[in-house]
Amino acid sequence: MNEEEIKNAIKSKDIIIGYRKAIKFIKTDKPKMIIIANNMPEKMKKEIEIHAKIFNLDMKVFDGDSKKLGIICGKPYPVTTIVLKE
Repeated sequence: MNEEEIKNAIKSKDIIIGYRKAIKFIKTDKPKMIIIANNMPEKMKKEIEIHAKIFNLDMKVFDGDSKKLGIICGKPYPVTTIVLKE
């Protein structure tokens, strides 16, 4: 998933931003894809991976850190997790 695809998803409002919101959404809905920053803490990454396996979801690691992902999302803070809605 590249920056342009993420920006297009943000414009269409088809995303959930943030780790806690992502976990909640994964448990209640069927997301299209999970994107995580490459510097996400290992404990959080493991939990996302477990949920992705349980619910048979596609998970991608963004080729950039959480600060860069936050900038792409238009947020003034680091973003570790993005979930694309169906």
